[in-house]
Amino acid sequence: MSSECSFDIVSKVDMQELNNAIQQAEKEILTRFDFKGSKSSIKLDKDQLVVTSDDEFKLQNVLDIMHAKMTKRGISIKNLDYSKVEPASGSTVRQKISMKQGVDQENSKKINILIRDSKLKVKTQIQGDQIRVTGKSRDDLQAVIALLRKADIPLDLQFVNLK
Repeated sequence: MSSECSFDIVSKVDMQELNNAIQQAEKEILTRFDFKGSKSSIKLDKDQLVVTSDDEFKLQNVLDIMHAKMTKRGISIKNLDYSKVEPASGSTVRQKISMKQGVDQENSKKINILIRDSKLKVKTQIQGDQIRVTGKSRDDLQAVIALLRKADIPLDLQFVNLK
């Protein structure tokens, strides 16, 4: 039984669930009394969200609603990258939020160091925007998953293709 077991570490946002969360947030914004007559909206443009509102206070409220809906649908808000609030047309403000898809080089190095320092008998290999972890024992692989879930990494990690 010398066959190797492996899994991949990825970081992806489920775009269908994100779209559903945005639609729910839009419905709530339309029905809430404090947003009556407001020009608040959330638009999804490829891998970027554009949130628009009357002022920064209402913009923050729209973001809070959106975060609540995303959390309910199982989407982590760790993968959101916020830009500065900027003025938009018609005396409104806008904030662009980009989605982090994949594990970037800096976080890949952090994850590799964490796994190496754990002294578990596994090997890691960076493959583009994901990391493959291989080892002889499934218990070691599960220990790596537990280690990474406890670690303070600024991405929402998923563990796929456990073989």
